[in-house]
Amino acid sequence: MVQRLPKDDEPCYIISVAARMVSLHPQTLRYYERLGLVQPTRSEGNRRLYSPRDIERLRRIARLTDELGVNLAGAEVILNMARKMEKMREEMEEMEEEFQKEIERLRARLQERES
Repeated sequence: MVQRLPKDDEPCYIISVAARMVSLHPQTLRYYERLGLVQPTRSEGNRRLYSPRDIERLRRIARLTDELGVNLAGAEVILNMARKMEKMREEMEEMEEEFQKEIERLRARLQERES
């Protein structure tokens, strides 16, 4: 049987499991939520559900604060900047694809004229 892995944004881990996965106390995760560093989804019963993307964000916060000595405000700035840079990279890739398509279209037109 093939194990199905959750999608990045699929909320699937309750707070105790999420806390264990990132080696933090559940109260720390609640604190991070109050600060707006992470926003887990809420179930119908109002339980916090963390997605794999949330888990990765928590790991990055822990690394920044524990290993690199960054405070939580700094971690938030770093993560927001990283998100913006990723969005810009994606936009640049889209633009590059559009440019390549336009170059190909212009080359085809040039070849038509030369023929």
